[in-house]
Amino acid sequence: MAIDPLSTLFSALADPTRRSILARLATGEASVTELAEPFDMSMPAISKHLKVLEKAGLMAKSRQAQGPLCRWGAAATGGGAGGGWLWCGVSGRW
Repeated sequence: MAIDPLSTLFSALADPTRRSILARLATGEASVTELAEPFDMSMPAISKHLKVLEKAGLMAKSRQAQGPLCRWGAAATGGGAGGGWLWCGVSGRW
């Protein structure tokens, strides 16, 4: 049975680590290493969190010479299941 997009979105937002990662990405692009710095967990654990956020459409990775860069995804900017309200809510503007 397929999970609806809103369930995927809210499931991704349920974790405080993922919410912190999104708050960091709201300030601009960041490398995976930069996103991992504030957390006391392994890189594979951070990668799992990033995959959940990607699957929900909340962030995207792009390849750069120095490694992947992460940025807000379609849902966070109004193009996905969460709509534009997510961007406004995270940035403090409802």
